This record gives sequence, structure tokens and C-alpha cells, in this order.
Amino acid sequence: MIAMSLEEVSGIVGGRLLDAAPSDLLRGPAFLDSRNPEPAGLFVAFAGEHVDGHDYAMAAVEGGAAAVLGTRVTGAPTVLVDDARVALQVLARAVLQRLREETIGLRVLAITGSQGKTTAKDMLARVLADAGPTVATAGSFNNELGLPLTVLRADRRTSYLVLEMGARGVGHLAELCAIAPPDISLVLNVGKAHIGEFGSRELIAVAKGELVEALSPDGAAVLNLDDPLVAAMASRTAARPWTFGHAAAAAVRLGEVQVDDLGRASFDLSHRGKTEHIALRLLGEHQAVNAAATTAAALAAGLELGRIAASLRAIDRLSPMRMELHERADGLVVINDAYNANPDSMRSALETLARMGSSGRRTIAVLGEMRELGGTAEEEHRQVGLLCRQLGIDVVVVVGPGAHAAYDALSDAGAEDTHATTRYVETATEAGEWLRENVAGPDVVLVKASRSGRLESVADMLAGNQTDDVAGDGKGAVR
Repeated sequence: MIAMSLEEVSGIVGGRLLDAAPSDLLRGPAFLDSRNPEPAGLFVAFAGEHVDGHDYAMAAVEGGAAAVLGTRVTGAPTVLVDDARVALQVLARAVLQRLREETIGLRVLAITGSQGKTTAKDMLARVLADAGPTVATAGSFNNELGLPLTVLRADRRTSYLVLEMGARGVGHLAELCAIAPPDISLVLNVGKAHIGEFGSRELIAVAKGELVEALSPDGAAVLNLDDPLVAAMASRTAARPWTFGHAAAAAVRLGEVQVDDLGRASFDLSHRGKTEHIALRLLGEHQAVNAAATTAAALAAGLELGRIAASLRAIDRLSPMRMELHERADGLVVINDAYNANPDSMRSALETLARMGSSGRRTIAVLGEMRELGGTAEEEHRQVGLLCRQLGIDVVVVVGPGAHAAYDALSDAGAEDTHATTRYVETATEAGEWLRENVAGPDVVLVKASRSGRLESVADMLAGNQTDDVAGDGKGAVR
């Protein structure tokens, strides 16, 4: 965050300054959690359905914050506004504009996609950080609140601002891009995630394409040439296209992908007659596509292929709970992919699990519900069950009623059609209790579900990161 007086902040957002000296300085980032105050930062108070952030304003200031951005008097130094969310966005837009004017070479890179955008964002941020000071979205804090908070972490030293952008409907990405207009837009894919909210993949493509429509003619549109709905977005922008994929015409061409016994991908990346061989330390064949996308975006930002390749080879982990690999002392391998799930990411994770079992390890899939699938939910979960049978997963533990169709699909198949053992449990607690007694090294266990399933508690227990028993409510949430 660039230093600004509270009077200046108040003027930008059209607010009124209360209980504070106009010359007091805001030097730290904006934040939402009063339990983790940012020194000299701005606490943004929201009145929610169950919790009113204004009640914690004084605690945030006593913890080191400079002031509060809120909609009512708190007794603490406060910039009083009519709408805290709108004010936060206005402040972020103004700060970014100032940074563009005062900072030579600042590049804003925006990423979207139906799946994999958080992993690709992390990968790109790591590569860019090797080239210059980089600020990136934390986790998947990619909405109308998370994006301005990320922007306000940038300062005059920042060379690259990497922003993950999520959409729940048509027009959402356009709103986010109005806050932070990108120089480089990366669209990974158009899949089935959130199809219950959009209604069709075609409408998802309309929404995702807003990211490239926001580019100026001197920007760069980084597009997946292997995804027809993404490739077609080139017609929606005057910006220069930077394509990636297996297709021969791709600017960054991804060669044949090989996967080792631990599910780690190796492959060639080629650009303008130069080729680099990459052996990733990350888990999953799909990481090869993320690496190609990262390479195309980093090239568009001015980095050189060899430097990008060296950075990719050095990455050993990204955000937690995304194909996160743990190996226990007895040889049990646990893959914690419990942060999110949709049909496409579920397939990628299960294919990785199956490959890891090709060396003779027993494979166990612990699968919870995939959310936001609308009327297709039952069929999509059924297809997951059938995929487990097709891939030859040895044991499938289905958790929760929302995922029951996957269990039904495997049960309907009959023992004569598959060697898989299938078990259904209602909660994460039950899953943990059964797994504790029934898996050990050298088994490999995949834990995969949408975030609401809270199945990370099961992965933590198996990996030895959780000493207490897994405890959950009827939805598997950890208490």
C-alpha cells in the first residue's frame, strides 16, 4: 500500500472522517479480519447477517490499524461511507491508477478459468517473483472484495500484480476489470464449474471472455488454443494473442507429457524455435497445461523462455489443499485436494491417482460433493463413480448425501464389473474413522471435494498433521 493521509483516503472514496486527524497516515494494506490487523492498515468493516465488523473496529485499531472504513460511527478513527464495498473498490482503482502513473513498468496480469486458476495464478506469481517484486491474490480471494484487497497490497516497488478473477455470472469479470484493468489477460479453460449458476458452457465462455474484452490494443490475450471456447475469444479483443497448448499453431507449444510414479509431469515447452524440457516437482499431469499457460503469460510480460523454465523447475508447492502431497513415515501417500471440486478437476485428480497406482500401490479415493452444478449434479456425480470404475481405483469412499450418486453408480456396476471396494459414509468423521483403521503405507489416498465438505480434516488426520480425532457435524465440518 502506498502511504496516504486519511484526509486523502476520505476524499477519494467520498467519505467523512471521524475521530481522526486528517494528517494521520495510512501505510498498511486494507484487511477484513480484526483478529489479524495490518500495522497502519485500513480495517474494512461490514455488517453481515451474523457478525457486524463495526463491533470489532476498536479492537482492530488497538491492534495496530490506522483507521476503519465503515458505514457507522465506531469510536475509532473512521472513514465513514455509505457503502464500504463500493468505497473499497473506488480506493483500489484510484491507488492502482496512481501506481501506473508513478511506477515504470508495472504490469497487471489477470487470470480466469473454470478450473485451475488458483494453481496457475500461484505458478505464475512464483515465476514472476523471480524476475521482480510481485503481489498476487492470496489463495482464491478472487471476488469483488478479494480483488481490491489484493490491489491495495501493491506499492511503488511492485513490478507485477497478479490477480485471480472469479465470476458467478455474466458481467462479474467486467466489474472486476473496471477496478483493475489488466495489461495481460489469461483464460485457462471453459469447463463445467458453476454451470448451475450460468446454465451452459457457452454462457460461461461469454463471462470468461470479458477478461480479454477489458484489454487495450497494446495488451496481451493469453488463450488456451486447445479449448475451442477459449480460442474463439481472440475475436473479442484487439489485443495481441499469445496462445498455448498442444496445437502446432500455439505460440507456446506443449509437447508430449510423461508422468512418473508419483504423478509428476515432464514435458517440452517450445517458443519461436527454442525448446526447454521441464520436469515439474508438482503433482498432476494437468500441471503441464498450467506451466504452458504460465510460460505464455510470462513471455507476454517480457521474461525470457530459459528464465521461465528455470523458475518452473524450482517450484515444489503452491497453495494448500490443491493436489498437496504428503508422505507418512510408514509410506502412506496422501493427496489433499479438498479445496475445491468440479467435474473437470475431479477427472484430473482421479487420473493422477490411477497413475500413481500403476507402480503397485493400492489407490483409495475419498470423494465428497461437487457443488454449484445445478440440475446436472446427480448425473455428474454418477459419472465420477463410473470414472472410478473405468480407472480401476481400488477403494472409493463416498462422503455425504450430495455425492451419493457416485456411490450408486459404483454399486450398480456390480462386483463382477470392477475390483473396487465402495463405501458410503455420511460425514467426514465416519470417513476418518474408517480410513484410520483401513489404510497404511504404501497405499495412496486422494481426498477431493468442494470446500464446503471440509474433507481437509480427513487428509490432515491421515497425513499426521492433526493429532485430535476428526470431528464433524452432519456436513462433515470440523468443529
